[in-house]
Amino acid sequence: MTAEHAAFDLALEAEVASLIVSALNLEVAAGEVDPVAPLYGEGLGLDSIDILEIALVISKKYGLQIKAGDKDNIRIFASLRNLAAHIAQHRQS
Repeated sequence: MTAEHAAFDLALEAEVASLIVSALNLEVAAGEVDPVAPLYGEGLGLDSIDILEIALVISKKYGLQIKAGDKDNIRIFASLRNLAAHIAQHRQS
């Protein structure tokens, strides 16, 4: 991975963390979200409703559809880093 690519990934991770914190009104700073900690359950402590809200925000921001029954959702929402990588790979804008 190039330094430029790594910087872009970190910038996207920070942007997605800000979206999550803002959309869910979390009482944590976006910069404090551990990029490898689980989003669901332990870690950030989100529940299924939170994950649906994040999927909606991601869809609006990046033109990316994340379907509720997708078998890849466990991997996609495993961490901030996984979510940002999925967005980088599939976004339309």
